[in-house]
Amino acid sequence: MVGNPANPNRALVTGATGGFGRLFARMLEERGHRLLLHGRDQARMDALLAELARPADHAAVLADLADEAGVAALIRASREHRVAGLVNNAGFGLWGRFPDVPAEGHADVLRVDLLAPVQLAHALLPSIREARGFIINVSSLAGVTPLPHLSTYAAAKAGLTFWSEALRVELAGAVRVVTLAPGPSPTGFRAVSGMPERTGDFFRQPAETVVRAALAALDRGGGMVVPGWRHRLLRLLQAVTPTPLALRLMERALRP
Repeated sequence: MVGNPANPNRALVTGATGGFGRLFARMLEERGHRLLLHGRDQARMDALLAELARPADHAAVLADLADEAGVAALIRASREHRVAGLVNNAGFGLWGRFPDVPAEGHADVLRVDLLAPVQLAHALLPSIREARGFIINVSSLAGVTPLPHLSTYAAAKAGLTFWSEALRVELAGAVRVVTLAPGPSPTGFRAVSGMPERTGDFFRQPAETVVRAALAALDRGGGMVVPGWRHRLLRLLQAVTPTPLALRLMERALRP
């Protein structure tokens, strides 16, 4: 092969130091992947590396994906490592009435949850395609219906889902694309967003179930995944509930 070929075993995981990202790192390592791990906190990154079986095989980048300079730094590192797989996992939301959340907070949600995944996939697609690799986009069932008091988060995840599914069709046969759409899971999202613990407890699914479902879909060649029976039940309820009624119910459940 001419030039510097992609490393078929190197995968980038964004938001690797917590939640689903931490599990993706562990399970991809178990599958033999060398990892490029992204996070924002050095202590949490050190803790993750200490948990992995082969820390010397992996590399780490600290970067803020709400900042263009952070995205650019991660792209540079990923190109240097010629990654063949991308897990767009980094994301967050901000809970509260729209005017009560600062405008820059809304913008940061859109940058991290939607714009950064698009930028990373576009920049890294040459090496991913060369290796016939994969992209896993961690979206959410929040992207299926409008969510009062998490309005920008739902909008970002809706955009991510639609983009990811379109990408899956465009790249069919060349790159495996998984669109992961979980419901509530114990990942730390609520603590970061400020969302109350009382909401959606019945539908919670273990994070391990979510990540294993994504990797199983990857083995099948890609596709959209709603993991676990509780999340599939929630998706069914979203589908059959008229939008005006669903909006009233969600506004009441998420009201500050």
